[in-house]
This record gives sequence, C-alpha cells and structure tokens, in this order.
Amino acid sequence: MGQIMVSRKLNIAIWHNLPSGGGKRALYEHVRGLAGRGHNMEIWCPDTADSSYLPLGDFAEEHVLPFDWQAPANASSIQNVMYPYRTIETKLKAMDRHCAACAKEISARKFDVVFANSCMFFRSPPLARMLSQLPSVLYLGEPNRWFYEASPRLPWLALPDAGKDLYTLKNLKIFLRDLVQVQGFRLQAREERENAGGFDMILANSYYSRESILRAYGLDASICYLGIDGEHFRPTGARKEDFVIGLGSFTDGKGIELAIRSLSTIPQELRPELKWVGNLTGGIYLEKMISLAEGLKVRFDPRVRVPDAELIDLLSRASVMLYTAKLEPFGFAPLEANGCGTPVVAVAEGGVRETIRHMENGLLVQERDPEAIGKAVQLLLEDHELARRLGQAGRNEVNDRWTWQKAIDNLERYLAVVIARRENKVTK
Repeated sequence: MGQIMVSRKLNIAIWHNLPSGGGKRALYEHVRGLAGRGHNMEIWCPDTADSSYLPLGDFAEEHVLPFDWQAPANASSIQNVMYPYRTIETKLKAMDRHCAACAKEISARKFDVVFANSCMFFRSPPLARMLSQLPSVLYLGEPNRWFYEASPRLPWLALPDAGKDLYTLKNLKIFLRDLVQVQGFRLQAREERENAGGFDMILANSYYSRESILRAYGLDASICYLGIDGEHFRPTGARKEDFVIGLGSFTDGKGIELAIRSLSTIPQELRPELKWVGNLTGGIYLEKMISLAEGLKVRFDPRVRVPDAELIDLLSRASVMLYTAKLEPFGFAPLEANGCGTPVVAVAEGGVRETIRHMENGLLVQERDPEAIGKAVQLLLEDHELARRLGQAGRNEVNDRWTWQKAIDNLERYLAVVIARRENKVTK
C-alpha cells in the first residue's frame, strides 16, 4: 500500500444498505472514527437499511432515498414459471434506479472519494459504475456467499434425480421453474461481480474474506481489519459464573445447533448453561433450538436484542465464549469476549483463525465435532487458571492489536491511496 498518509480533511460520500449486525457496527465505528478526525461526510442509503440500529446521524448528514420495488405479479402459469427470474431482474433494476438517484446527488457536491459498504440484497452496489469520475472504495465483508457456498446446498446443482418420473407434467414444470431461477441467479451474480469491479479498491475485513472475494469475483482486495472499543468491552469485575455465552443471530449460520450438541457431550454434573444473545431471530428456528436443548438436557437461555450494558455484563461473567459460526468472515464476538477478559472456544474456520490463537487467547478446535468442542469447553471450565490466563491474554491482545484507532488509521490510508492514484492518472 505504501506510506501515503492523509494530509488534509477529506470530503467523503458514504453509501450502504445494511441491516442491524456486524456490518452496520463496522460502518458506525468507521464513520465515528473518521468524524473524530475532522473528515466531512454525507451518507446515502435506501429506506430498506436499518437506520435505527447504531444511527449515523450524530456524525454526518443522512439522505434516505426510496428503494422503489414491488414483487412482480404471479397470476398466470407462465408468470409463475418466470416469477423467480423476474423477481431478481426487477429488484436489480430498482437498485439501479436508487443508486442513480444517489449518484446524481453525490455528483452535485464536491467529494474527494466514495466509500460504499455492502448491500443486504446484492452485496456490491452499482454506485461506482455511475460515479466513474470519483475515486471509489468498497468495504465488502463477503461476496453473496449463498451463491458460492453450500448453505446448505449450492443453488447451481441440478435438482434431485426424478428418474422415470422426470417427464411428467408436474416435474417438467418444476424443472422449467428451476431452470429460470438459475438464470436469475446467474444474472444477479454477473451484476454483483461487475459492480464490485467498478470500484477502484475493495477492502476486506480478513485474509479469509480476501480469498473469498478472489474466488468468487476474480478480483483482488486489500486487508483492512476491524477492531473493537476496548474501553467499552472491558471486564466489569464480576466473578465468573457457570455458563457459556454465544453471540450471533438466531439463524442456522451461527451454529447454535452445534453449540447445543457440543455442550450436551459434557457430563451433566459439569454441564454449563448456554446463554445466547442475538439481534435477529427466526421464530421457527429458535423454537427448534429450544426443543433440541430440552431433549439433550442443555440449559438454554436465548436473549434477543439486549442492551450493550447487559451484553458486557454477560460477557464478563461468562466462563467461556463458544463460537460456532459457519465460515464467518471476521466476527466481532470473539474479540468482544476477549475484551471482557473471557477466553474463546472456536471452530478453526473463517476469519476467527486470524483473531483467536490457540492456547494464547482461546482454544481452536479443528473440526465441527461436538465431542471435540465439548472437551475444549470442559477443559476451560475445570482449569480455572488456564481460563484466567487466556482471558487476560485476550484482553491484552485487544488493546494491542484490535483497536478502532488502528482500524481507522488503515482506512484513512487506503482512502488516501485511491485518491492519489486517481490524481496521478489525471496528471500523467
């Protein structure tokens, strides 16, 4: 990246379409940090974004423009077959219209750089392709992983073999509808890749995310690590208690089932309670997890959208954080636990391999094996000195390596690099 430094206050146009969660937290801290250094910002987003979670209005003027989309009609049999494709096609066009409106307003002002974040629908917005005159950076947590990972099944795979019944009218309709839907996925994947390629620079939150972007899009990205607020996430001084904490939305991707099954392998007289904190919940999934825990005799305490003070209290009192998310690109939760002096047991996959180091600030388990994970948790429950040492080392690690100050330093430098590259091209 070189040693280009920010020598002036920047005028930054920011765009996002983020729900509540880690992506919005990252943007919030980026905006807060940049504002604290005197940079001028204006923010654009569609009305689908979650503006109530970690609101940005205290740091910059926000412009909420409509995302004007309605699901297409689904009346006749022909429309029914085409419905999956038309849903994606019309939604892409609606996002194009929204970004065109944003681009018009951004072009009317004097900005040094565009800093875009992910779109909950399409990951990569078309904004840079509409603002080619401005330097642009995309902070991309991950590609649309549902296209590129088996979650639980790759959408490109053929339908199950229907055998001799393939040519019945019913199965032919199913086949045709699937064929049309896959064409819709191909359309969306093409647009997402082209949109990402329109930016001068893509920033990734981990080496794992960088590799995911390279695999999916064939595009390079630079690492711009995130951080946590170590003054916010800090030990409360409360004593450790006999429970394990999990953190993440109540969805399959966060690995709650694996966490419950892992704790069920611990002898019942030692088995800790599992307290799980999440922002988002699917009612049916949560009901299934409650039923599973009851059947396996695991005490399960789900908590939805708790205040930060309560979360920090839980993180400080927990004996262990259990992190079982599937291929999480970065993951704030392990660092937040470490910030509160709590060791982490995690599956060694995704970005957590870059934040948790085995036997230094937590334990990494090599497979998604409930027995192995349960043994790692049990080790920390029984060896209080080891748990204390790993938790303290985690706290030190957060203060040394994972601060927002360092994260904003890196983001500033990347913004300056993109601006300088454009300026050099103009002068040559």
